[in-house]
Amino acid sequence: MSRRSLVTGGAGFIGSHIAQALLERGERVRIFDNLSTGRTSNLDALRGDVDVVRADLRDMEAVRDAMNDVDVVFHQAAMASVPESLADPVTTLDVNVGGTQNVLLAARDHGVRRVVFASSCALYGERPELPSYEALLPHPLSPYAVHKLAGEGLCGVFTRAFGLETVALRYFNVFGPRQDPASDYAAAIPKLTMALARGATPVVFGDGEQTRDFVYVENVARANLLAADAAAAVGQVINIGSGESISINEMLRVAADLLGVPLHPEYRDARAGDVRHSRADISRAKVLLGYEPSVGFREGLTRTIESIVAKG
Repeated sequence: MSRRSLVTGGAGFIGSHIAQALLERGERVRIFDNLSTGRTSNLDALRGDVDVVRADLRDMEAVRDAMNDVDVVFHQAAMASVPESLADPVTTLDVNVGGTQNVLLAARDHGVRRVVFASSCALYGERPELPSYEALLPHPLSPYAVHKLAGEGLCGVFTRAFGLETVALRYFNVFGPRQDPASDYAAAIPKLTMALARGATPVVFGDGEQTRDFVYVENVARANLLAADAAAAVGQVINIGSGESISINEMLRVAADLLGVPLHPEYRDARAGDVRHSRADISRAKVLLGYEPSVGFREGLTRTIESIVAKG
């Protein structure tokens, strides 16, 4: 019988893509999501042996129940917004740190083989060294970044103290279909491309020359599947990005070109907690996981725009 994987936050943007990749490989999937930001519509494309548990990470009994017969946990669930963590650090701490500890405790007690934890490049903060490599001293600029750093620390402790296999993947700026453009805390690509597609004025916080390592979601899902089995990855933190950086202004120019629309952005003051430049050193991912980003930025943006246009 195929193994069962648990995807926390599996109705969300990245989680649903991981679930889809697992199902396409013939595995059984259980999704754990409170649907606070995840959407049932994200699950419409999923075909295969999948069951959905609607519950909250802070509910320890529900987390424990979800671990029955599970081999690998892909822990994606979080309040994953820098501005939201600044606005409500108490709740985001409970979910992002307390919830992660609940997942690790339940996984340990149920004999789960491995937990793959979604961490973030946000913990690097504003550092002059680029590209960012995993041995750099973290310099978090937001509660969210601190929470992800704490999650990595918990993973390391559960591996060293309890023998639970863990891998922490530091995502850079993930984009692709199913990313919500409507939220007040929406990431740059869905929010800005949606504005362009609707003929509205895209609003840029800062001068637009800030750079990001945009990585297409299919690459991230594949990295998670690799991390679930790579022996050398146990106990490691690993950057997952494209290894390239693109400015917000350049991203907008490419999006406007793909859409065939004029570009007249509105610039506003930069937001607190945002970093100026970001780019991943992905050499560790290449060595430990055999990871290579197979979908480049322009192709990924093309697919993303197609999904936005299709939804109207």
